[in-house]
Amino acid sequence: MRNSRYFFFLLLIALGSIAPAVQAQDTVLNLSFQSRLDSIRSTILNQKRLIQVFTPSGYKAGSTDTYDVMYVLDGGNWNTGLITRVQSFVQGEGYVPQTIIVSVLGIDRNKDLTPTHLESWKTSGGGDNFLRFIKEELIPYVNKTYPSNGDNTLWGHSLGGLFVTYAMLKEPATFKSYIAVDPSMWWDKCYVPKMAASRLGALAGLNATLYVSGRDEAGMKEMKVDTLDAVLKSHAPADLHWKVVSYPGESHSSVRLKTTYDGLRFNYTGLVGNIEFHPMNGLVLKDKPIKLWYFEDTTSVRYTLNGTMPTLTSAKIQPELTLTGGGKVTYTRFTQRSRYNKSTTGIFTVTTPLRPAAKQKNLMPGGFRYSYYEGDWSTWPDLKGVKPTKTGITDHNFNPDELPRKKDYAIVVEGFLETTEEGYHIFIMEADKGTKFYLGNRLLMQWDGGYTRRADSYIIPLSKGLYPIRIEYLHKKEDFKLRLAYLTPSRIDTKDPQPIPDAVQYRPAP
Repeated sequence: MRNSRYFFFLLLIALGSIAPAVQAQDTVLNLSFQSRLDSIRSTILNQKRLIQVFTPSGYKAGSTDTYDVMYVLDGGNWNTGLITRVQSFVQGEGYVPQTIIVSVLGIDRNKDLTPTHLESWKTSGGGDNFLRFIKEELIPYVNKTYPSNGDNTLWGHSLGGLFVTYAMLKEPATFKSYIAVDPSMWWDKCYVPKMAASRLGALAGLNATLYVSGRDEAGMKEMKVDTLDAVLKSHAPADLHWKVVSYPGESHSSVRLKTTYDGLRFNYTGLVGNIEFHPMNGLVLKDKPIKLWYFEDTTSVRYTLNGTMPTLTSAKIQPELTLTGGGKVTYTRFTQRSRYNKSTTGIFTVTTPLRPAAKQKNLMPGGFRYSYYEGDWSTWPDLKGVKPTKTGITDHNFNPDELPRKKDYAIVVEGFLETTEEGYHIFIMEADKGTKFYLGNRLLMQWDGGYTRRADSYIIPLSKGLYPIRIEYLHKKEDFKLRLAYLTPSRIDTKDPQPIPDAVQYRPAP
């Protein structure tokens, strides 16, 4: 069993019979962030505090979209410059959602970030007031002014990491997640780790996450992160999702990069850009089971066969699921934050094998026929009576990238597919929005994917013979390509899609 979700499509992408893959042109680096320098007059602190708020690039004023918020202590370029870039990267990979980042600019970090006063640190001990400011003034202001959904993360480094842990213990319901980077647990004779022993129980039922990092073994001892680790092992409630990680070879400063990446992923454990299984839909025979494949980590995925939404008590999915007699299959991938659970449903209808067309005359093997039309259409156009700009054959030499336009065109592919085996066939298609795939004059797939789900798949029982085939492809985005591959009955267990050979592609003779 292959353990990569992409294996199923590797040959499709490399060898897709409708369009072979080509090397994409590189793009210009363009990092841009929507940000606003803002301020709030704090009654608690008796001072004006500056914040810089970064909203997701796709957000537009007046939109009803809302987002999680990440509060970054010791803000400014030192920390927020790093975090905006790491968060953007992890978001682009589909592991975290779009997020508002609030950079909390400091004035006196020794005062704000420490929970107690030490004589050798003259201004220290203002942590309680700073926490009150965040809870009672800053968060309400952000929630009122920006599109927050109320799920908050607190990030801090060194003394900021100390404050993060203190805030979790003192006001456990204020934040959903905490990232403490090489925190100064040594402060005031391990004041915070000692406090944790009696206060961790208050986090029960909150389903919070805590990610703590340190350096090598010596660094963990120096910062007393190992002391906090021991307390967490003894006193953390079962539903506090926590992790303490050591990063050997990193410095007190450099550890911020790996911690931010890993901490964000830990906070959103289970979140992916898309969830899918294959085949995704189909027609099945009553007494001939099919197998559904799930190529990702199955740990947090549950399923149902009756159309109801899975819960955490539903059956756990396996890499292969045998389905007999059809049904409405739903998979759900559960995450640390339920709002980001992902579900997908496939419908498998019991039928009889699709019968081939009557014997055809004057057919030529070697490729389907295509007609190419140019136009800037938003939906599939009425092409009746319209003369195509170009016609041709979809044999192994056909490449849509060599057509006159890179986008804003329509293609109709028509012909007959010869099946040489009786049994289940799986068709896999990658396309652009709204593309339709017909077989035997029956609509099997209408592509509605995107950047995180490129391929659609459909299983159908076929007899030996010729079947009319038609593809309606409207190309709007240059990034998407038309590709088609299939698995024949003798190859289904390989999970290795192949291009449709030229020899079984037929078209009417001219």
